[in-house]
Amino acid sequence: MVGTLGGRAGNGRAGREPGVWAEGRAPTTVGILLLISLTAFEAMGVGTAMPVVVADLGAITQYAWPFVVFLAAAVFGTAFGGRWCDARGPRFPLLVAPAVFGIGLLVAGWATTMAELLAGRVLQGLGAGVQGVAVYVLVAEVYPARQRPAVFGLISSAWVLPSLVGPPLAGLVTERFSWHWVFLGLLPVVALALLLVLPAVRRLGPPGPRPATGGAGVVLAALGAAVGVASLSWALENPDVRGAVVGAIALVVLVPALRRLLPRGTFAARRGVPSVVAARGLVAGAFFTVISFLPLMLTATHGWSPAAAGTPLIVASLGWSAAAAWQARYPDRDRSVMLRAGFAAIVVGQLALIPVAAGRLPGWFAIGAWGLAGLGMGVAFSAIAYLTLAHSEPADVGSNSSAAQLLDQLATASFVGLGGALLVLLVSPAVAMPVLLGIVAVLGLAGAVTASRTRVRS
Repeated sequence: MVGTLGGRAGNGRAGREPGVWAEGRAPTTVGILLLISLTAFEAMGVGTAMPVVVADLGAITQYAWPFVVFLAAAVFGTAFGGRWCDARGPRFPLLVAPAVFGIGLLVAGWATTMAELLAGRVLQGLGAGVQGVAVYVLVAEVYPARQRPAVFGLISSAWVLPSLVGPPLAGLVTERFSWHWVFLGLLPVVALALLLVLPAVRRLGPPGPRPATGGAGVVLAALGAAVGVASLSWALENPDVRGAVVGAIALVVLVPALRRLLPRGTFAARRGVPSVVAARGLVAGAFFTVISFLPLMLTATHGWSPAAAGTPLIVASLGWSAAAAWQARYPDRDRSVMLRAGFAAIVVGQLALIPVAAGRLPGWFAIGAWGLAGLGMGVAFSAIAYLTLAHSEPADVGSNSSAAQLLDQLATASFVGLGGALLVLLVSPAVAMPVLLGIVAVLGLAGAVTASRTRVRS
C-alpha cells in the first residue's frame, strides 16, 4: 500500500530525503499531530474529572467502568481499523474515526445517567481505536524508516499542550461549571481536526493490491475480545456464583478471540513481532492503569482538588515528550536497549507511588515519582512504535499495528477492571491502590525481561 506521497519519500535530491516538515509532508504531519492532540485532550481531561463524574452519576464502585467500556470498544475499533486500513488504505478511516469520536463526546457530554455516559464512551472508544491504527499506517506510507523515530517523537510531543492545559482546565471546568463541558468543550477541536486532515488524506494515492485479511472472522474475534474483557471486569467485581459463571464464559470467548487477533507466540514473547506486541501490552498495563487511578488516589486519600490531582499527569506527560524527543536524536541506537531502560524507569515510579497510595508519604511525592515513569514511557513507547514497523512487512503493517494497539487496550482494560474490583472488595482506595500498584509493577519487570527479544536482527 504505497500512496503517491509515500512514493516520493525516497526520491530526495542528491540522495537526501525530505524531512517531516518538507513541503510535501507538512500537511500530513500537521494532520497527525492534531489527531493525536485530540485524543490527548480527551484522555487527560476525562482522567482528571472522572472522580467527580462517577460521584455524580454513580458510586466509587463504578469508577472503573467509563474506562473499561472505552477500552473494550477501542479493542474492536483497533482490530477492525487494522483490517480496514490494510484493505483500503488509511484515507476513509482517518475521516470517519474522528467523526464517531465526536459523536461520542456529544453523547457523554449530555449524559444524565451512568448508562448514557457509558454509551458515549463506547463511541469514543470505537473512534479512537480506528484512528490509532490509521495514524500508524499513514506513518508507514509517508515517512522512510530513518525518519520514523522523529515522527514518533513528534507524536509524543503532541501530548505536551494537552498535558499542560488538559488536567488543570478540566479540573477548573469541573469545579466552576460542570464536568459535562469536559466532553462538550472538545467538539470544536474535532471539527478542526477533520478540516485539517482533509488535505493530508487527499495527498495519498489509492492503495495497491492487498491480501485477504480474514474479513468477518476477524471482526467477530474483535467483538468477542471486547465483550470478553468487559464481562471479565464485571465478574471480578462480583465474586459470587454469578460472577464465576460470567468469568468462565468470558474466558471461553476471550481466549480463542485473542488467538485469532494476536500474532502467534505473543504470550510467550517469541522473538520478533510477537515480543514487540507483548511489550506494548505490558507497558500499557503498567503505565495507563496507574494513570486511570492516580487522580482518585490523590482526591480520596490526600484530599486534593480535581485540578491539583492532575499535576502528576502533567509532569509525566512532559517527561514522556522530553524523552521521546531525546530518543529521536539517535535513530541508529538499539531500540531494544532503550525499551529495557524505559521499563526500568516505569517500575521505579510505580514502586515509589505505593507509600503515597497508602497515605504514608505526602501526595506531592507522586509528582516526582510519576514524572520518572513518564520519562520511561517516552523512551519505551517510541521504541515499541519503531520496532513494530521495523519487524513488519509492508503488507502486515496495519495488522501488526492493530495487534499491538489491541493488546495495549486489552491489558489496560483488564487491569483497570482489576483495580475496580479491588475497590469493591477492599472498599478503601488507601488499601486497594497499593495492592494494584504492586501488581502492575510486576508487568513492568516482565517488560524489562521481554525487551531483549525485540531486537531487530541486522
